[in-house]
Amino acid sequence: MSIGKTVWAIAEGYIPGRSADESHEMVSHETACILNTNEVPANIRITLYFADRDPVGPYEVTVGARRTLHLRFNDLAQPEPVPRDTDYASVFVSDVPIVVQHTRLDSRDPNIALLSTIAYAAG
Repeated sequence: MSIGKTVWAIAEGYIPGRSADESHEMVSHETACILNTNEVPANIRITLYFADRDPVGPYEVTVGARRTLHLRFNDLAQPEPVPRDTDYASVFVSDVPIVVQHTRLDSRDPNIALLSTIAYAAG
């Protein structure tokens, strides 16, 4: 079974620069939850867009056949780390259909805020 689209966009991105707790589980982060239901791996190229500078990318990731990946934007390092305290948007282009969902954990305050949205799909 193959579901999804080959192009996805998350128009809203922001990684807070601080967290109430610096443990890996609780540090403020952005995540792209990627689902690949195909019988082959999904090769994905991610480009980040900013309000005041040129785009950065591609960041390249692979999601195995019939697998999921919860990709933290905080962990992306090549071609450069994703900046903190900076608005950005992201576009995912895959060689096979995938599904992308966006999640943010904002732990600047001990009360913690979590949001999740489905990305915009095209293609």
